[in-house]
Amino acid sequence: MITVMDTPDQYQPLTPETLGGRLASIDAVVERIGSDPADWVVREVGDGNLNLVFIVEGPEGTVIVKQALPYVRLVGDSWPLPLYRAFFENHALVRQAERDPGSVPEVHYFDETQALIVMEFLAPHKILRRKLIDGEKVEGLGGFLGRFCARTAFRGSELSMKSPDKKKDVGLFAGNIEIPAITEALVFTDPYHDAEMNHHTDGLDPVVSSLRSDARLKAKVQRLMMKFASNTETMVHGDLHSGSIMSTGTQSRIIDPEFVQYGPMGFDIGMLLANFLMAYFSQPAHRETASLDDYQEWLLSVIAETVNTFEEEFDHLWKTERTGMLYPEALFEGQGHQSEEACADLLAEIWVDALGFCGIEMHRRTLSLAHNADFEDIEDKEVKAALEARNLQMGADLIRNAGTLGSVEELLRLARQVNKKDIL
Repeated sequence: MITVMDTPDQYQPLTPETLGGRLASIDAVVERIGSDPADWVVREVGDGNLNLVFIVEGPEGTVIVKQALPYVRLVGDSWPLPLYRAFFENHALVRQAERDPGSVPEVHYFDETQALIVMEFLAPHKILRRKLIDGEKVEGLGGFLGRFCARTAFRGSELSMKSPDKKKDVGLFAGNIEIPAITEALVFTDPYHDAEMNHHTDGLDPVVSSLRSDARLKAKVQRLMMKFASNTETMVHGDLHSGSIMSTGTQSRIIDPEFVQYGPMGFDIGMLLANFLMAYFSQPAHRETASLDDYQEWLLSVIAETVNTFEEEFDHLWKTERTGMLYPEALFEGQGHQSEEACADLLAEIWVDALGFCGIEMHRRTLSLAHNADFEDIEDKEVKAALEARNLQMGADLIRNAGTLGSVEELLRLARQVNKKDIL
């Protein structure tokens, strides 16, 4: 019986000074970095919104130690959060490793009481968002991401899982209450009204006012929020963006699935595409003119490769691993019927959802609490506002017209068109 515990009376946040004493007796740690904490070098490197993150280097090797904080780090202790989110992150990493081996860091040790995960240190990996800002390319990136999204979507659903196992897993992850509530507020709701923690760049007011006065657009956003909150098609990462991917020039891994829940199949890939589009629209502020077109086109090629690989891998799994209760062979191949059309129809539904989620993510990263460094690193406020306006316009086009963009080629064509517009 798996239980979820929240024990703040026993929990103590780590520091570089206390980490050695806390971990020195854990075999899974000392066998990887060395037995004497006096020989360890500990650095606190967490720069995200929620957690403490340490690199611990010893004579035998290096590990990452991640510990949840009982509040939102970006805001402070005025916004408390449960420690049990580390429990769900650990279980998410285990399932992702099973469903797409090699796609996530290996978990070496988990301490539920201390909300602490010790995991594989990725080197010389770098956060993908920073690589994109710096103009670096990653070979095979779209293929890796497309396979990850397809494999986790398919294998985490009743297309593949036995229904009792899936329902049990849905029940487990349904206990991750407060974290999805952040998404429901900051992603789906706050960008579309004057919420307390919102902020946006000076000069964007006309575009923001236009979005918030569009009741039809807001209704589409709320319909997608209903799907996010109520649809348990598959286990989703929940926060899949360029800051939750680490890459070298040729390899990548997915990290930080603490926003995990069961949700719509189109959610992860939609959020992912949004972050590549934001990287695309921000590039004029980061690249010299001579290299700008080439790099922007590379970003679009990653989007195309991601989507095409997702569909190809999903179709392959449909043909080879469709062992769940959904679309059973007894109703199709067993009666001499083909099921390719049913697969294509499902993929078309996932695509429409993904485009809607993509547009919403583009809005929230410009208007809500947590923004992207793609735009935040732009010092010239006029340039920043002009590029963010394109991003907001693209997001609105996707929300309004998701059902009319039938292919990734049409999505990229729209991105190129919006990239040439002066919105302000």
